[in-house]
Amino acid sequence: MSGTPKYLGDHAELSPDKPAAINSTSGDILTYRELDERSNRLAHCLYAAGLRRGDHIAMVLENNMRCFEVCWAALRSGLLITPVNRFLTAPEAAGIIEDSHAQVVVSSYAMRELAAELTSMMPTCRLRLMVEGTIDGWDSYEALTQQYPATRLADEWLGALMIYSSGTTGRPKGIIRAQPAGRVTEGSGSARRPQFARYGFDAQTVYLSPAPLYHTAPLGYGLETQFGGGTVVFMEKFDPLDALRAIERYRVTHSQWVPTMLIRLLKLDPAVRDAFDLSSHRVAIHAAAPCPQEIKRQMIDWWGPIIEEYYSSTEGNGVTTLNTAEWLAHPGSVGRALLGIIHICDDEGNELPVGETGLVYFERDQLPFHYHNDPDKTRAAQHPRHPTWTAVGDIGHIDNDGYLYLTDRKAFMIISGGVNIYPQAIEDALAVHPDVQDAAVIGVPDAEMGEQVKAIVELAPGVSPTDVLVEQLLAYLRTRVARYMVPRSIDFIDAMPRLPTGKLYKQALRERYALPANRSAS
Repeated sequence: MSGTPKYLGDHAELSPDKPAAINSTSGDILTYRELDERSNRLAHCLYAAGLRRGDHIAMVLENNMRCFEVCWAALRSGLLITPVNRFLTAPEAAGIIEDSHAQVVVSSYAMRELAAELTSMMPTCRLRLMVEGTIDGWDSYEALTQQYPATRLADEWLGALMIYSSGTTGRPKGIIRAQPAGRVTEGSGSARRPQFARYGFDAQTVYLSPAPLYHTAPLGYGLETQFGGGTVVFMEKFDPLDALRAIERYRVTHSQWVPTMLIRLLKLDPAVRDAFDLSSHRVAIHAAAPCPQEIKRQMIDWWGPIIEEYYSSTEGNGVTTLNTAEWLAHPGSVGRALLGIIHICDDEGNELPVGETGLVYFERDQLPFHYHNDPDKTRAAQHPRHPTWTAVGDIGHIDNDGYLYLTDRKAFMIISGGVNIYPQAIEDALAVHPDVQDAAVIGVPDAEMGEQVKAIVELAPGVSPTDVLVEQLLAYLRTRVARYMVPRSIDFIDAMPRLPTGKLYKQALRERYALPANRSAS
């Protein structure tokens, strides 16, 4: 074998007993030999079932070791694989499976209740496989795949993930990224390869993934780590103490977080936090949602200059990055473009000058993605005059140095009395209040103003919801945001509808407060 190892088979041959993945919750280990052999068996099984290059499969799994071998079977077969959010209802999950045209679905005994509902709701599915147990209508994954050889397929075309958007602003959309038509032995084909190079991912990387593996970044980073021969340490469920234990125990070098996780880490007692040996930790990446500046400063004070941030989307149409030093020089920025060229445009597509706020477009050499079965939505994401410029709905501006600052999602904008109000700044201010665990800001119907600003707050443990607290929070906000941005009302909620990925599911809040009868005058 010659050249630099960059493929699962290479790593299985060179380092067969090296962990490709570790379940930090159970301590279970999956070696590169096991990952190679198991994914080969499933690849042969899928081929025998009639699936060929370009066909689709899906998996409905908790954070399970099998996620990696199922994905690798697709990646080495030229197939598209859709990880389905395991927290969806059966109709929602079935809708994604059917829309993706998945011919094979892999689930688990742990997910048997959802799987049982799905059994009769997937008419295009030809094969239903269940790991670690079976129920009626599903075949044993282990028993079936064991019948096939652990050797490679004759042709190993590079497959890809087909992720569905989280649906925080509407119905989930299947996203197919532009993919090189090569063989899996040529590498991952990831357009984000410069991003991994920037962070120093290599065969010595131990990458901690505390987030759900059905989501774009955790799964994509995990698979890219394995393309490079590193080790993925994943958590079945995020817990701040368990995350610190995992960094210490497995000598984690790289990690990735969402801001809600950072907030929960910071809420730990400082004496508890400081008891862990985090000296192996070289790169801590955060993304997926805006991070309040005060939270980020506290993390830098704790972990030092290892904090990296990037901004991108499931569509992968562009990427910005910045390190700790850059952020301290440009606080609040999400970085400069690493992939694509940034353009800020108004609603008519006219490019705006530096400092002015508008829709964020990324320019690429070719259209970087399309929405599955939805050419109209694909076209709507394209610039009206430049088809390789695409936008996913984020609003922001750039400074003289080319650093991007995000204001909010266009879909989240509140228009009150003709004034545009972006909730993110209000939410960031509330997030750092000691009595607040989580916060969301939405617009609710108002006969006079069109919309009025409402804050919904999940209180910190031990804090009681009172009218006095409402007034205290409003007074606090008057010192943090412009007067026209101060909410007209505040409601308290037991638990914020936030997805396990860290993204706020504002659609649920909007539906709850859509009718005047549901409005509050707190």
